[in-house]
Amino acid sequence: MSQRESILGIVLILPTVLAILGLVAYPVVYNLNLSFHKVALNPMKPDIFVGLKNYVKLFSDSQFYLVLGVTILFVVVSVVLSTALGLAAALLLNRKFRFRGIARALLLMPYVTPMVSLVYIWIYMFNPIYGVVNYFFVDCLRLFETAPAWFDKLGFSFWLVVLFDTWRVFPYAFMMILASLQAIDTTLYEAAEVDGASAIARFRYITLPEILPAITSVATLRIIWNFYKFDDVYLLTKQLPLIGVYLYKTSFASNDYGLAAAITVVLFFVVMFLVFFMRKVVFKKNEA
Repeated sequence: MSQRESILGIVLILPTVLAILGLVAYPVVYNLNLSFHKVALNPMKPDIFVGLKNYVKLFSDSQFYLVLGVTILFVVVSVVLSTALGLAAALLLNRKFRFRGIARALLLMPYVTPMVSLVYIWIYMFNPIYGVVNYFFVDCLRLFETAPAWFDKLGFSFWLVVLFDTWRVFPYAFMMILASLQAIDTTLYEAAEVDGASAIARFRYITLPEILPAITSVATLRIIWNFYKFDDVYLLTKQLPLIGVYLYKTSFASNDYGLAAAITVVLFFVVMFLVFFMRKVVFKKNEA
């Protein structure tokens, strides 16, 4: 490659590099800088450098460990359930049957419907006075004497948010895994059938290795997204202490932007550790 072509290549990619630096690198560096300061609410006053005080304050707060533990549990349960449900739906709808296209389209409805609409539908369904869920469990099945406060208790709130998140986002896993299933060469299954392989063996040695990269990608993205989940959780209930809600209250309710920046820095390393750990385990099993 000549020197002129090299210069031309640098000139062509320079706008992209500058855009990435402006949209990604600068906010990261700015946020890291904020974490070492006590941010003044008055823009006319300078921020006060406090060193590691925000991090010391964060790690001294018992509420942070409770929120982190609940968030990790929420992420693990919701990601596993949504991915497993998406996998089951993809395997089922990969088969040929009548009205398969309509079934696939209907399955995507929770994912493409505006989130706010879905949240208020669920709030209406679980309303203690006229909600259909309480009518079914209290009046029909009589499992409860009185209507439970679904969104006002931590235990109920946790599982309702997990259920809502799983139901809403499993179509994303379904689409990704279905695309991988359709890319598998059918001659592999035909050869396995000739060799007398069972359905379980065909899934284990043919299907699973082919769709494992898609499953890993879906799980990785879901871990990142769910760790910072805020909007639907905050709209559904105020009782579930997740990191997104904790960060919102620290930043906009307490106006402690320096501490909020420190929280995001710590979360970055926590999420990266979980993602790399999961991918290492998955790829190690795949190689084995």
